Amino acid sequence: MKKKLSMLLMTGLLAVFTAACGSATTAPAPANNSEAPATSANATAPAVESEEITIKHKLGEAKLKKNSQTVVVFDFGVLDSLDKLGVEVTGVAQANIPPYLKKYEDAKYKNAGSLKEPDFEKINAMKPDVILISGRQQEAYEELNKIAPTIFLGVDTQNYMPSFTENMKTLGTIFGKEAEVDAELAKIDESIKQLKEKTSAAADKKALIVLTNEGKISAYGPGSRFGILHEVFGFAAADDKIEVTTHGQSVSNEYIMEKNPDYLFVVDRGVINEGAASTAKQLIENDLVKNTKAFKDGNIVYLDANYWYLSGGGLESTAQMANEVLNNVKW
Repeated sequence: MKKKLSMLLMTGLLAVFTAACGSATTAPAPANNSEAPATSANATAPAVESEEITIKHKLGEAKLKKNSQTVVVFDFGVLDSLDKLGVEVTGVAQANIPPYLKKYEDAKYKNAGSLKEPDFEKINAMKPDVILISGRQQEAYEELNKIAPTIFLGVDTQNYMPSFTENMKTLGTIFGKEAEVDAELAKIDESIKQLKEKTSAAADKKALIVLTNEGKISAYGPGSRFGILHEVFGFAAADDKIEVTTHGQSVSNEYIMEKNPDYLFVVDRGVINEGAASTAKQLIENDLVKNTKAFKDGNIVYLDANYWYLSGGGLESTAQMANEVLNNVKW
């Protein structure tokens, strides 16, 4: 009896010992290797962050990620360029948007305020990656720059084409559109080349460009906001002593008759107000101006204020400005 009890006890202890040893052994690898737990070697690599770039501009320096996604735009020339390049934007100044950019009035795009009065609260809520401005927003630069990297892309009228080209190349750098920008600039250069061939052949003829607004006339000369007509397109100035100011030099119909330009270009600021009809022709084509060579030769050209006044300095607007002059002057 004692022997049987001892045998049973020994068998039990052996079973416990065997179970303990079995629990300490390594479990066999699964037959299907795909079920094996991932190791650090084959784990998914983290996404690579966007390249950080530094953009120097007239008002300072901006550090931002390349291919910025959330973009707020105040300058319509910049907006027309981004539209041409296929770059989406989040916020725009929706008041007085030129008709050719009307799609940006849609609720799909957030209203960032007006050209002169940015809505800082709304802009901050958009959490932009970059804010693009020009002269009309220059005074708000410091405040906007606190919200997001803010870049000044206004055209230097004293140095129009180099400034415009640099701005466009900056956009190309920010949004990875370098090749597309170069292609568009080449098209513009070709139009300007054709235009300069025309103006060179008529080097003895003089041009004057004026802005009409609510019954008043302002003249602009070389170096002004419309100086592209002279420095880039090649028209000799009917008056090379016009005061260079933002709002132009106030002049009269007597002044236009006295300068007697061969070409008279007219920008009607009044039409940019929604629903407003142009009054420029009634104001300009009076008995005095009818004595000028421009009127007699059919060379009073009414320019599109949306391109010339609202959105100059864009890929689309600059191309249209050159083509408008090239196709409407009677050479």
